[in-house]
Amino acid sequence: MLSWEDFEKVEMRTGTIMHAESFAKARKPAYKLTIDFGPAGIKKSSAQITDFYIADQLIGRQVIAVVNFPPKQIADFMSECLVLGVVQPDGVVLLRPDSAVPNGLRIA
Repeated sequence: MLSWEDFEKVEMRTGTIMHAESFAKARKPAYKLTIDFGPAGIKKSSAQITDFYIADQLIGRQVIAVVNFPPKQIADFMSECLVLGVVQPDGVVLLRPDSAVPNGLRIA
């Protein structure tokens, strides 16, 4: 079981996708995302969300991501955060706020 103290260490924040493009060098189909987390800064992520989303349509979409994992090298790209989604057999559906909120707010 995960303790409350462990959960509090996971820093999930709201952000807005500023840029999205195909990530041809990824082993599984993915996009390279640039996400604005407001006061928490701008971070990049590799996201395997190509089943339900087109890169151009992701721009301006708010998402929820874990921003305090160490960076992870994926092919020639450094992923700095983990965008959260619901994993289904046919793809991943992004988690996002129900209405627009400021970037960088913490999820609790």
